Amino acid sequence: MRSLFRRRPGAAPALLLCVAAGLAQAASIANPWNGLPLWWLQLLSLGGLVWLLERADTPRQAALRGWLFASAWLTGTFWWLFISMHTYGGLPAPLTVLAVGGLAMALALIYALACGVFKALAPTHPALRAIVFASSWMLAELARGQWFTGFPWGAGGYAQLDGLALFARYVGVYGVGWIAALVAACVLLRQWLPLLAVGLLAGAALAVRLPPSDPAAVLPVTLLQGNIPQDEKFEMGAGVPVALNWYGEQLAQARTPLVVAPETAIPMLPQQLPAGYWPGLLQRFASGGQTALVGVPLGNARDGYLNAVVGLQPGSPKPYEYAKHHLVPFGEFIPPLFKWFTEMMKIPLGDFNRGAVGQPSLAVAGQRLAPNICYEDLFGEELGARFIDPAQAPTIFVNVSNIGWFGNSLAIDQHLSISRMRALEFERPMLRATNTGATAIIDYRGQVTQALPRLTRDVLVGEVEGRGLNATSGWRITPYAWWVARGGLWPLWGLGLLVWLLAWRTRR
Repeated sequence: MRSLFRRRPGAAPALLLCVAAGLAQAASIANPWNGLPLWWLQLLSLGGLVWLLERADTPRQAALRGWLFASAWLTGTFWWLFISMHTYGGLPAPLTVLAVGGLAMALALIYALACGVFKALAPTHPALRAIVFASSWMLAELARGQWFTGFPWGAGGYAQLDGLALFARYVGVYGVGWIAALVAACVLLRQWLPLLAVGLLAGAALAVRLPPSDPAAVLPVTLLQGNIPQDEKFEMGAGVPVALNWYGEQLAQARTPLVVAPETAIPMLPQQLPAGYWPGLLQRFASGGQTALVGVPLGNARDGYLNAVVGLQPGSPKPYEYAKHHLVPFGEFIPPLFKWFTEMMKIPLGDFNRGAVGQPSLAVAGQRLAPNICYEDLFGEELGARFIDPAQAPTIFVNVSNIGWFGNSLAIDQHLSISRMRALEFERPMLRATNTGATAIIDYRGQVTQALPRLTRDVLVGEVEGRGLNATSGWRITPYAWWVARGGLWPLWGLGLLVWLLAWRTRR
């Protein structure tokens, strides 16, 4: 067994193992059987990558193996982009395959660089090599999450929701990814002292916690899931009248203090709506004790357009507005030199203006609601900007999305896991109102307490408990919320680069 463990694979078997380990990494983020993350499979996958890198002869060979691993992993993670680009966008299938595969392979170059640097800097001591590997992995994850507007979908830390995510409140998803990579490398290299340290820290994380928040007043909520078919959603003779009628009826009938409709639930600008529709909604919530959060585009040709959420509530001189900050490339803005590509698709593309980072929360029944739109909940460092003042920090997150672009795919499960991780990082509940799923209530521990079946037109009536206030110590935020609000992700960048620098000096 030991000789098998140390054996160097041939060129062809090594490449196949890279692909297999990468696909295992993809399955660990959301497995194809029930969509749940598998923390142990991610550790096995990373252990396989370490084994392959340890047996690479040169940094260039290590970079190639890292590139193959990441290409397979990323393709297996966001393959569902094919649905939006081909099924709904009308892009020819061969070109769509090239586009999705090309994106994965381009992003995989970041991991190729990280694996090559790891091989070049790896110290002789196995425990130190494990630390350098974990830091290299984290730096690659950070780069993918932030370079060129960032696309961190499927980051390794999301596989640890039921494993090492107990560290999320301290170090966030990228720090959890660092710990997972360290554990995988230490097991593979048989270094038990670092594993013991991780175990002791895990025990401390469970035992030594900040004073818990007092349960705030429970807020009854109504979440709407219209399930408007994506190929009809923006069609005047099909999905638009259905959406206006159904959401209009549900907003009129809701009886809870808060009702939330998903992203672009109203698929037209207010000034384009049928006469009386928008004034009727404003009048509906102008009195009484109810608030509605409704996804609707805003703006005009002169000032530009916004992908927005509007808050309707009594006593406000004008509706609350939250404008999406982190726009989707090709869907909400066109990157330079790519107009030819977007013109080939039939997706109703917009060139939206960006909202600011850290926009004000919406006060509802003693709670402070922080909306985010679509995949904005993927960027915890941007949500964290609202926690600079604990006394004004959100008590509840609200995500409004439309994942209908990706059909009945793992994108729905993956996005639910993303919201769960944000709840763990900030210890704040997350409400999710979506077009096709997953419409759900997530508590501050990252657990789904109520959810609607996907791809159904339905209404979820439930309760959410806002968090944040402690009677003896005032407003509480997690350690992660404190440092990410002040330094963004730079502390993690600094840690990773410092390890690289020390490893380089050691090699010299």
